[in-house]
Amino acid sequence: MKRYPRYLVLEPAIRAQGTVRLPGSKSISNRTLLLAALAKGTTLIRDLLASDDTHVMLMALQKLGVKWEQIGESQDYIVHGVDGAFPTHQADLFMGNAGTAIRPLTAALAVTGGDYALHGVSRMHERPIGDLVDALNAVGARIEYTGIAGYPPLHIRRGLIRTERMQVRGNVSSQFLTALLMAAPLMAREHALTIDVVGELISKPYIEITLNLMRRFGIEVERDDWRSFTVRAGQRYAGPESVRVEGDASSASYFLAAGAIAQGPVRVEGVGKDSIQGDIRFVEALEQMGATVRLGETWIEVESNGVLKAIDADFNHIPDAAMTIAVAALYADGPSTLRNIGSWRVKETDRLTAMAIELRKLGATVEEGADYLTVTPPRQIQPASIDTYDDHRMAMCFSLASLNGAALKGNRIRINDPKCVAKTFPDYFDAFASVANNQLF
Repeated sequence: MKRYPRYLVLEPAIRAQGTVRLPGSKSISNRTLLLAALAKGTTLIRDLLASDDTHVMLMALQKLGVKWEQIGESQDYIVHGVDGAFPTHQADLFMGNAGTAIRPLTAALAVTGGDYALHGVSRMHERPIGDLVDALNAVGARIEYTGIAGYPPLHIRRGLIRTERMQVRGNVSSQFLTALLMAAPLMAREHALTIDVVGELISKPYIEITLNLMRRFGIEVERDDWRSFTVRAGQRYAGPESVRVEGDASSASYFLAAGAIAQGPVRVEGVGKDSIQGDIRFVEALEQMGATVRLGETWIEVESNGVLKAIDADFNHIPDAAMTIAVAALYADGPSTLRNIGSWRVKETDRLTAMAIELRKLGATVEEGADYLTVTPPRQIQPASIDTYDDHRMAMCFSLASLNGAALKGNRIRINDPKCVAKTFPDYFDAFASVANNQLF
């Protein structure tokens, strides 16, 4: 993987143009790994994301007795499924800061039974998991907190889950529902299982990804709008011969926004109009800001006249990609407001506060609310040293502040701790430099 120094200085770039081949989607990669592990049979996973988060999942599965092999130097992996029963019944699992790994694994391990310790980096121990634990313990699981109640680390003991109905809150993280859905076929061996969602379900497109992938592995889920989900009895995961991981739509947002900010055209390859990822809808926000968007089967391209319109929109459906809009708002013709983004506060860092602090460094006027952000662009973007909070998306989205050199008037942007991009996109800054034609120092 790419090794970065303690900081990078980005030279201002007048124009962004070119083509980027995207790495695999993190959301699809970790879901696919767990489903392949739980399935009966062998699955070939093509174009798996190479990142810290997928490494965490691969190592955890290996400790649980799941056999897998990487094919040469490629990102293709063969996973040998365990048909719903992990061979190792006692393990200590380090989960890093990978929410897409710890939450589904918590549900799967609570259902299959054993003696497991799950823990991660310090920030992981600040990210809530209580709603998922409450939902599982209410139906017979035995999950204990070994630190602060409601947060990892966790100790999972063998319980006895017998239920035909359970419920989970939907307004903190969609990953809690995803975790229960993925474990549902293991709980519905004799009776159908219905999962009720309490309150508003956020980040619905991520649930669509989960349902789509479960279908590829042979599980049909019946849905009553977004209120309840039912898995019929007797369904078992079956590994398809092969699954190809789409390019990451969240990662695509940075390059597509670059095309909108600095004229373009910029094209991303690996994701297109038929993507199963909800973050594909990021391009709708770019169109509202005045950019021209073209979509193919496996690619998306954006260009503009370099002048963006201010936007006022609800981003509950694409919270990760919405961060990119917050930085693009620096180049808009007036104040932009991003609404319904309260979930930012329980991500890799408190992204609402972090974004407000760093945008102000660039000269923007920022109003931070409980679940919204209003960004008023400065007359001129100021040189700044951007802190990234060990959050990959903070590092990637603030690279966009180096674009449109006329606005910067030659000022440089410094990105501190750029290595945090290894969580999802280890070679990000090289890919960014290739389209921005700027130098990295």
